Amino acid sequence: MEIRIGIANIGRELNFETDESAEAIRARVDEALSSKAAALTFTDAKGTSYLVPTAGLAYVELGTEEARRVGFVA
Repeated sequence: MEIRIGIANIGRELNFETDESAEAIRARVDEALSSKAAALTFTDAKGTSYLVPTAGLAYVELGTEEARRVGFVA
């Protein structure tokens, strides 16, 4: 699943693919915001970790969980 994260006062958004479900990501973001945690950690499909400050979190966009199709549609 593709995740896009917008961070306040940063011109670019953070994009990466993850193997986690949309519900798991949504629950972690909700928990971090409600508990006023300082940062939120994400891990992509390749094992790279991203540490995002919750104070600067502008938005989190969750893509579809189905795989992209390759090729032409007839």
